[in-house]
Amino acid sequence: MKVYSLSLLSVTPSSPARATMLGTSQDLSSYSFYQRGSVGEFMQFFTKTVAERTPANQPSSVEENNYKAHVFRTAGRGPNSMGMAAVMITDMEYPYRPAFSLLTKLLDENAPLLAQLPSPSAAPSFGSASANAFGGNPSQAAAGGLPPAQKGKLEGTLATYLTKYQDPKQADTIMKVQKELDETKIVLHKTIESVLERGEKLDNLVERSNALSAQSKMFYKTAKKQNSCCVIM
Repeated sequence: MKVYSLSLLSVTPSSPARATMLGTSQDLSSYSFYQRGSVGEFMQFFTKTVAERTPANQPSSVEENNYKAHVFRTAGRGPNSMGMAAVMITDMEYPYRPAFSLLTKLLDENAPLLAQLPSPSAAPSFGSASANAFGGNPSQAAAGGLPPAQKGKLEGTLATYLTKYQDPKQADTIMKVQKELDETKIVLHKTIESVLERGEKLDNLVERSNALSAQSKMFYKTAKKQNSCCVIM
């Protein structure tokens, strides 16, 4: 069993929802050195896509190729308040309960971060130049994210959990929400297309995305033609 990525995002209450990456940690050790850059970009791209397209307060798992994206998104407390989403990307064998135990824990622990973020009207939408997570923008707060020091602290926490939860049995010793999760319906999606709007195609989202380099877009097309496992979901 393998955990590839663990991320926390803020999500605007707009329609459609827009997600901003607050922090992420990835384990790309199972990929070759030359693939890691493109695979890492796709992980963040798909993480944002499922965070935006799955309903709030409805734990969901989305399957794509040989991977699963587990996502739990909370709604803001007011009509103009941002919510949060936690997303974990694993292989197909990783069990649901420890995945959603960890996502619930992350959302509970980091809920106070929302009060420190700019209002939704002040944050540029995902895909704009200033919101591009791969553009090297030094001001995370200006893009609706966290200041560098807070982002670094959050990503340190995510990295610790990413390592610890490579063994899903860790959930049995440190989580308190098992009973609630047993009673919660997890919505399972067999493909990413099932969470997209009617008529939307993943290929079109990839082509329009400002978060993916030309090299990564070409890598995605090549991997798809070869039915490769390198496209992460």
